[in-house]
Amino acid sequence: MSYYPVIGSRCYVSTGFAAATNVTDITNAAPPAVTSASHALVDDDEALLLVGWEDFNYSVFRVNQTSTSVFELTGYDSTNTDWYPQGSDTGTVAKVSGWQEIGQILGIQGGGGAPRNVTVQPYDRRTPQNIPIGFEAATLSMTLGYDPARADQIALLAASRALARRAIKFALPGGGYAYCYGTVSLSPLPNFNPNGVLERTLAVSVDGLFTQY
Repeated sequence: MSYYPVIGSRCYVSTGFAAATNVTDITNAAPPAVTSASHALVDDDEALLLVGWEDFNYSVFRVNQTSTSVFELTGYDSTNTDWYPQGSDTGTVAKVSGWQEIGQILGIQGGGGAPRNVTVQPYDRRTPQNIPIGFEAATLSMTLGYDPARADQIALLAASRALARRAIKFALPGGGYAYCYGTVSLSPLPNFNPNGVLERTLAVSVDGLFTQY
C-alpha cells in the first residue's frame, strides 16, 4: 500500500516536442515493445504517442530503450488483441523536448473518466440493464493564483487562445511521475475571492491515458 502526498508536488507544461519518428509496430505484450527506426530515445525519456490504438493515442509515456529502433512502455499491457489489433498500431512518436513549471497552484481537481453505460429496458424484464460502452470524457482542473506577468501563465493563455494541446507532467514526492495530454484552456478573467487572492482556472481536456510511474 502506498500513499502519495500532494504537498511538495510540482506540475509542468510541455514547451515543445522533438521531430517525430514513425511507429511501424507495437507488440501485443506486457510491456509493449514499440518499433520506431532511429527514435533517439533513451531510458526515462518522456514521449508522446500518436497511434491507431485508442488507449495509447495522445498519451505520454516514460520509455525503456532496448535498441536504437525499439523501446518498451514499461508498466503497460497490450495483450488484448480485441482492443489492441495488429494493423492499426502505427503512427508517430515524439520526445517531449522541454517543460515549464506551472507555479502558484492552489488546487487540482480531476473529473470524468468514470464508466459510461446505456440503460436498456427489455419488455420481458422488470429490471433495466446497464450495458457498458466506454468511459466518460476526462478533465483536469487547476486553480492558479492570478498573475498575468508570470511566464507560465502567459504561455498557457497563448496556448488556450490557439486551442492547442499540451502535455502535463506531475512530479510527486518520493520520485513518482504522472502525465496527461490534451487541450488547455486558461481563463483570461480572474475570480475575485473575497476571502483569499485573485484566482484563475486552468482546464485540461484530457485525451488518451493518464499515465503513472
